[in-house]
Amino acid sequence: MRHHDEHPEHDDEIEWVSKSEMKRESHALQQLGESLVRLKPSELAKVPLDEELQDAIALAHKLGNKREALRRHLQFIGKLMRSRDVSAIQEALAAFDHKSAVANAHFHKLELWRDRLIREGDKGVDALLAEYRELDRQKLRQLARQGRKELAANLPPTAYRELFQYLKQHLEP
Repeated sequence: MRHHDEHPEHDDEIEWVSKSEMKRESHALQQLGESLVRLKPSELAKVPLDEELQDAIALAHKLGNKREALRRHLQFIGKLMRSRDVSAIQEALAAFDHKSAVANAHFHKLELWRDRLIREGDKGVDALLAEYRELDRQKLRQLARQGRKELAANLPPTAYRELFQYLKQHLEP
């Protein structure tokens, strides 16, 4: 059994950690390692990793199609993680998750505006322009009208997509 010494001067205050707790910690660190392996190279470069972990992650990328070897190597990465302070790594991954969540929320907002413009027409355009005055009223009305016609006639959603792209260009987060 492993123990954590909170106060080294008090040898009688030893906190015992159960085998199950140790397994949970190991599994969590292995999951953290798997998250690192799944990152894009540009994101991985922003995570504070020592050389040994960088090499292990690079090897995991090479083992991508060898299932059993990759599984064992991910366990090894988890083992490497146990001997390191992973708080900075966790913070970096949390920042990526937050950035992704913000991007998803913005994308969802654009979809809602597009759908509202097509559904409500001029009323929706007026509501959008109340928030974003710099947009082109005529272009919005035209795309919304074309989008409604396409939906009603079961045509390919060309204006529907064009309206989304217009909103995406002009409504940056």
